Amino acid sequence: MKRRLAIIILAAFALLASGAAAQAASASGDLNLSVTLGTGTRHGEAALVEIILLVTLLSVTPGLVLLMTSFTRVAVVFAILRQAIGIPNAPANQIITGFSLFLTLFIMSPVISKVNEDALGPYMRGRIDAGTALTKGMAPLRAFMLRNTRAKELEMFQRLAKAPDNARPEDAGTLALIPAFVTSELRAAFQIGFLIYIPFLVIDMVAASVLMSLGMMMMPPAVVSLPFKLLLFVLVDGWYLIVGSLVRSFNG
Repeated sequence: MKRRLAIIILAAFALLASGAAAQAASASGDLNLSVTLGTGTRHGEAALVEIILLVTLLSVTPGLVLLMTSFTRVAVVFAILRQAIGIPNAPANQIITGFSLFLTLFIMSPVISKVNEDALGPYMRGRIDAGTALTKGMAPLRAFMLRNTRAKELEMFQRLAKAPDNARPEDAGTLALIPAFVTSELRAAFQIGFLIYIPFLVIDMVAASVLMSLGMMMMPPAVVSLPFKLLLFVLVDGWYLIVGSLVRSFNG
C-alpha cells in the first residue's frame, strides 16, 4: 500500500512538473519530459494500471462508505420533507447534505469509535497489517447493517448470490449485505416520508376545496396552503420531532 501511494504521489508530481515544463518550453525553446514507470514495459503498464485503479477506488470510496451508514435514510427523509412542505429549494441542497452528513456522524459515532479502536488505531501504530485492519474495521459496520436490514431483503440477495438455503444472516457476504441494507434503508425512508406527507397533503386538499368553493379556481392552492403548512410545522416543532425520530429509528 505504501508503495502504491508513493507511485501516486510521484505521478502527481510528474504531472505538475510536465505542466511547468510545458510553460517553460513555450517561453524558452523546446523541452521533452518523460516519466518511466518501472524498468520494463510490462512493469510500467502494471504500475499505470495500479494508479488508475487506486484513483478510481478513491473516487468511489466516499459513496460506498455513505451507502453503508445511516446517510441514505436521513437524506431521503429530508428530501421528502422538503417536497411535502412545498418549497423544493429551501433548505438548500448544501444545507440538507451537510446536515445529513453531521447527523450521520452522530448516529454512527459508536461504530466509528469501534472501528478506530479495533482497526484504525492498531494499524496506524503498526500492530496489525492492512488485511487484518480491513477485516476488523468491517466487523462493526457489518453488525450495524445487519441490525438495520430486514430479513426479507437479505434473504433475497443471498438467494440471488446462490448462497446455501440454511445460511445464517451473519454469514452473508458483504457484497450481498450492502445492497440489502440500502434497500431496507430506502423502504424505511419512504415509510417515514409517507407519514410526514399526510398532514401536509390534508392542508393542500383543504386549501383546494376552499378555493373551489369560493370560485377562485385560477388561484394556485399551493400559494394559499404554504403559509399554513409552515405554521403547522413550526407549531408542532417539526425539526425536533423528525430528527429525534430519525435517530431513534436506528437499531444501534
